[in-house]
Amino acid sequence: MNNFDINNLVRDNVKVLKPYSSARDEFEDFDTANMVFLDANENPYQNGVNRYPDPQQLSVKAILAKSKGLNPKQILLGNGSDEVLDLLFRAFCEPKEDNVISLPPTYGMYGVLANINNVEHKEILLSESFQPRVEAILQAVTANTKIIFLCSPNNPTGNSFSTESVTTILEKFNGFVVIDEAYIDFSDKASWLAKLDQYPNLIITQTLSKAYGLAGIRLGICYGSAEVIAVLNKIKPPYNVNELTQQRALDRLKDQARINGEIASIIAQREALLQVLNKVSFVEKIYPTEANFILIKVDNANKRYDELIAKGIVIRNRTTQPLCENTLRLTVGTEEENKKLMEALTELK
Repeated sequence: MNNFDINNLVRDNVKVLKPYSSARDEFEDFDTANMVFLDANENPYQNGVNRYPDPQQLSVKAILAKSKGLNPKQILLGNGSDEVLDLLFRAFCEPKEDNVISLPPTYGMYGVLANINNVEHKEILLSESFQPRVEAILQAVTANTKIIFLCSPNNPTGNSFSTESVTTILEKFNGFVVIDEAYIDFSDKASWLAKLDQYPNLIITQTLSKAYGLAGIRLGICYGSAEVIAVLNKIKPPYNVNELTQQRALDRLKDQARINGEIASIIAQREALLQVLNKVSFVEKIYPTEANFILIKVDNANKRYDELIAKGIVIRNRTTQPLCENTLRLTVGTEEENKKLMEALTELK
């Protein structure tokens, strides 16, 4: 990386933007036990959620920062990872001018958000082994390329991208490299968080929806330099993470032993499922996985999808995705759920 400068990437209107200041932003005091709050036009009768939530989610960030070895100023929380990704578009991509790059087959929201924000979306297909084609990616970069999205472990393929490929992109691209680590807890590869201070253009997104089992509360996480997070804080909605979400996240994050146990169980169930899949006659290929799902190639994806639906099992048909003809994506469930899936697969002819 030669001349990375965040000021060259922030949209001009965002640079001069004065963010909305909520009542809770203006009053900052850790000793609030005896305070009377008459500043935010709230209903005064206590029911647990009558007050506005902490707009900066400081308690949740404190736990995450401690567990990840980061400063809370390097963390932004959002209403799911999709809001975090949308904020990146809105902060750094000028509509009708700039472009971003993603690597299909991958998470579809990168393209959707590009379209919503009227930003050109360039797609550079992964290789046949589902690895980034680094030379093709860098050749697609223009002066208006602001972000390259790397989902690793990737969805729907399940594999992680090579360290060498990611490093080359980080070092040769002067825009932001966003590594989506939604599935990192199921991988034996190290998170790129350890490299956050080394690369000022590195942004990492994670989520509590997968390994932490909190998909229903919608809490996405963005890790970046303090400068990047400061820009995103300027444009995020003041109360984008509600009180119930914050409290549920705090409760879950304090129970790391249980989380680790569930992750270990999912990985064990994944291995058991892989063993059965190796014996299913119509499974033509099982792709390597470091996620909580398995991508398989079958003889006829549409047929096998319908047969499993008839047996009461819902999986994901990915056959319409690039490089994914006749593939099915199987999420790893509980032992009981996986048993039903394995029985169904072995019954099919």
